[in-house]
Amino acid sequence: MKKIIQEGSTVLRDTAKEVPTGDIVSPKIKRLLSDMSEALEKEKDGVAIAAPQIGVPLRIFIVSGKLFDLGGNINEEVSSPLSDLVFINPEITKLSKENEEHEEGCLSVRGKYGTTKRAKKTTVRAFDENGKIFERGGSGLLAKIFQHEIDHLNGVLFIDKAENIHDTQV
Repeated sequence: MKKIIQEGSTVLRDTAKEVPTGDIVSPKIKRLLSDMSEALEKEKDGVAIAAPQIGVPLRIFIVSGKLFDLGGNINEEVSSPLSDLVFINPEITKLSKENEEHEEGCLSVRGKYGTTKRAKKTTVRAFDENGKIFERGGSGLLAKIFQHEIDHLNGVLFIDKAENIHDTQV
């Protein structure tokens, strides 16, 4: 199983590379998506993960299907409420002007939490695991996840933006 990379690793600070569209359906990317899902599934408090968090500098993140069991707020129907959502080469296309502050943590910055200000609503355009382009909007927790994970792909950790950072016992 892939381990989740922790703060201090250079892969978390580098800008991830785009996945060539012809590679999206390749066995290599399918394996990476499987590794990401497996790593995320092992984290009881994790709801999303970016490829750099398992040491792979590619522009991919997934949102765990368990988020939707927690009442995640989405604007579209999900074919299966427990399916992970895959975002390859994601781009934020819309951010609401309204922001809100919330407590945030990260699987790659274990034991630290802080208050971040993020847009209340976000729309992302990306490719899915089958190479089909789609756009998905989210509000509340899902909007925050989109922004947090795309930050990862740009070499930014939440602690770079957070205030009132504090340590907790893990």
